[in-house]
Amino acid sequence: MNRPATARWSLFLFVLPALAIYLAFAVLPLAASIVMSFFDTDNPTRPTFVGLANYFYLFTHPVTSARFWNALLNNIEYFAIHLVVEVPIGLLLAALLTSGVLKRSEGVYRTLLFVPATLSVVIVGFIWRLIINPLWGLVSFPLLGTASTALPTISLMSVWQYVGIPMIFLYSALLAVPDDIVEAARLDGASNWKIFWGIKFPLIAPQFGLIVILTYIWTFNGFDLVFALNGAAPGPNYSTDILGTFFYRTFFGSSGQVANLDLGATVATVIFTMMLVVTAIYFWLVQRRLKQHQI
Repeated sequence: MNRPATARWSLFLFVLPALAIYLAFAVLPLAASIVMSFFDTDNPTRPTFVGLANYFYLFTHPVTSARFWNALLNNIEYFAIHLVVEVPIGLLLAALLTSGVLKRSEGVYRTLLFVPATLSVVIVGFIWRLIINPLWGLVSFPLLGTASTALPTISLMSVWQYVGIPMIFLYSALLAVPDDIVEAARLDGASNWKIFWGIKFPLIAPQFGLIVILTYIWTFNGFDLVFALNGAAPGPNYSTDILGTFFYRTFFGSSGQVANLDLGATVATVIFTMMLVVTAIYFWLVQRRLKQHQI
């Protein structure tokens, strides 16, 4: 009679360590940042409640607001490049891996294509710096030193590293397509091209929504590759400054900018709010319709 209760307690005890770590290193710092954004903590012993003053300063101060909107636009471009380049390449690679053309070498190619996603960002940044170095690399043009090419170059480096992630999502979805539907289409005389776009692609279409929202979250959390390549300095004329690097300079202080903890917490809260709103809209509109369709 006590087994269900014992099983529940056992499950809770197994989950407790991970839950405690998540609360300590994710939920509590996030909550502290949100609270801090409403205070002036110049005097740590007696913080002053200022309401929305920090947000007003962020959006109205001539220099700070200009840097914020520039970082936001750069982040949108960073996301758009990932979306336009990474997802189609991932689909192409997944289709190639499931086509049967590679036969026994399929596992080898799948592993090689996913390996870059497991590499350290510092290693990736160092390797690409050597490759595109205008003095001894393969490219004579200073891609990272020119405002118009710096951000697209970093974005394509990131695409090269993480293209294996959407590839694996779509590869798994293509493997889940029922073989009997494909065989029936072949018996009706459908070509591989028609089978892919007429049968397989509509069946894996829901995966694209998940890939888009994960790409959005990851790129708007982006920081590591830009920092590994340029440090906290935002590239030529702030051309590679995204929200992550803008937050870092604001909160910790760098490149001649004095640290402002309250304003940094405000920037972090704004970034979190943008991701939360877009993710909520996705789950409310897209996933809700998918569940209704399945029912």
